[in-house]
Amino acid sequence: MQKAIIAGASAILVAAVASFAAGGAKMKITSSAFQPGGNITSKFTCDGANTSPPLQISDIPSEAKSLVLIVDDPDAPSGLFTHWAVWNISPQTSAIAEGSTPKGAQGTNDFGKSGYGGPCPPSGTHRYYFKIFALDRELDLPFSAKRSQLDAAMKGHVIAQGELMARYSRKR
Repeated sequence: MQKAIIAGASAILVAAVASFAAGGAKMKITSSAFQPGGNITSKFTCDGANTSPPLQISDIPSEAKSLVLIVDDPDAPSGLFTHWAVWNISPQTSAIAEGSTPKGAQGTNDFGKSGYGGPCPPSGTHRYYFKIFALDRELDLPFSAKRSQLDAAMKGHVIAQGELMARYSRKR
């Protein structure tokens, strides 16, 4: 019986460590501009000022060496569309003000530009994911890096993550 308990406890410990190593720890990312699962106001889209929304980040692991912020749209006609990618953000960052960019390196979004590009769906309602990742290191990437390069550099270094999803559809 004791062997079974020890084996079970060991399996749980291994699963917990594996989950944590795979980015299983949870962080929280929220916005005062919209609710999780809610609608993004046009101010933060191509139909408005096209400015980034305010974001709050919590539950950042103390061992994090840097943060990555990615905003993407999985409903785009061409597949996953990246609206914003910023890495090497200080792990002490707990808020990103409206219209601002956290200190770090910004990559090239799928509009072909650096910086935030707001939601601008060609038709229908799309989902937009604001994703935050805590890494165990800073990334050595050029400022012009694209999403595929960022994803590859992050692989194996995510120690926690969180996401906020909201929707937008254009009024025509």
